[in-house]
Amino acid sequence: MADIKRTAEAVWNGELRSGRGEISSPSGVLAKTPYSFGTRFEGQPGTNPEELIAAAHAACYSMALAATLGRAGHQPQQVKTRAVCTLQPQQPSGFRITKMRLETEGTIPGIDDATFQKIAAEAEQACPVSNALRGSLEIELDAKLNQAEASAAAEG
Repeated sequence: MADIKRTAEAVWNGELRSGRGEISSPSGVLAKTPYSFGTRFEGQPGTNPEELIAAAHAACYSMALAATLGRAGHQPQQVKTRAVCTLQPQQPSGFRITKMRLETEGTIPGIDDATFQKIAAEAEQACPVSNALRGSLEIELDAKLNQAEASAAAEG
């Protein structure tokens, strides 16, 4: 298989605090999507680089977990992952992404929690985005098995 390459483009106009930027990708999912100092550092509505990294990590880990479960003979009904990206101020100036926390919940019929925890950890080690981030920040994993929904689905 040939290498897979994905691209995105960002344009920034003006200085940091009053400037504005736009992010675009060839797929059109990001089409001149605005971002600014306010959306990144002041909680204003809109996107920011850390939110986009978190989205990429949540999506990638969910797929890695589904694949790892499938290889182990467990077909997931649903994998839901929330990624929390931590940006901390650094001294004397600047910021650094220091941590990514993956909070995942799986609905998988016929699996016990110990097996789910083992597979969830294996998936984190196999996740391409985790591997791209590993070493430069801490990655935490909190995996929960939704046994009630899985049991109900298996019975129905």
